[in-house]
Amino acid sequence: MSVTIASELELIDQMTTPTAEVEAAVAALQGPVLLLGVAGKMGPTLAELLVRAGAEQVIGVSRFSDPAPREYLEDIGVETIACDLLDGAALQELPDAPHVFFLAGFKFGATGNEDTTWAMNTWLPGRVVERYRKAQIVYVSSGNVYAYTAARGLGAAEDGALDPIGEYAQSRLGGERVASYAARVCGTSLLIARLFYATELRYGIIHDIAWKVWSGEPIDLEMGYVNQIWQGDANGYLCRFFPLCQSPAAVINLTGPEVLSVRALAEELGRLLDREPRFAGAEAPDALLGDARRLCAEFGAPATRTGQMLRWMADWVRRDGRSLGKPTKYESRSGQF
Repeated sequence: MSVTIASELELIDQMTTPTAEVEAAVAALQGPVLLLGVAGKMGPTLAELLVRAGAEQVIGVSRFSDPAPREYLEDIGVETIACDLLDGAALQELPDAPHVFFLAGFKFGATGNEDTTWAMNTWLPGRVVERYRKAQIVYVSSGNVYAYTAARGLGAAEDGALDPIGEYAQSRLGGERVASYAARVCGTSLLIARLFYATELRYGIIHDIAWKVWSGEPIDLEMGYVNQIWQGDANGYLCRFFPLCQSPAAVINLTGPEVLSVRALAEELGRLLDREPRFAGAEAPDALLGDARRLCAEFGAPATRTGQMLRWMADWVRRDGRSLGKPTKYESRSGQF
């Protein structure tokens, strides 16, 4: 892998260059691939990866309140449709597709907008499954549905205890339950992918820590342990997930295999950036963590290792690389986002 990523064009190219395994998985898909919620953080690179891997037709659906993602997607060969997915009539008018990624969700700003949070995260998933009952659906949910687990352990496995903290996490579990019910009643093939914080150079936990190290801002240690997965690797796994869809619904954790210490990440970034990190508080004995053993057993370990992400991120910060300006708020133990 390259030592540095010098521009956003290089970053996107890195995240959207398909592996042989992704190309083979996409070649097995017949007919259109539909991405609902394509304009979010992962959607554009997932759509571009599908196009570059040879998908017959890629259709991206979003409200597109910002026209820039729509223009970009159309330039790379994605067909776009502007649609408010909460509008039941508009949802019904969307084109049929045999393969659906359901990426839409509402997290940041959830506190104070609880009704929208529950509508997007709980009510909508069931409606999507009913609308696309004949499709294979990969539904990207959240690792926030799990109970906190011991920091010295492996994290929560797919059958681990569920104890969502805060209305965002509760609404995510609600969406899983409603979607699973609809899939069972409709006989729909569904996979629920519980994502733990995909990261890239403009967004993610490593991004948040790196910029705090660089600026001298204290790093809260209470949520002292995390998982990370490079967004390009996460999208590669998503492209390979359709064979896991089944009814009743299946579940898989989507994250990296390591339990990472926030303190250790900050210290290594400090070494790379020639900055002394500042810390606040102390590590709690548990954290929101996912066990990635099933993912790695099915598809192999992620190609991008933590050390590589740290080196890329440090270089990006030194270059004053662009940030999306959307903190992950990973350190929240209250469930408020």
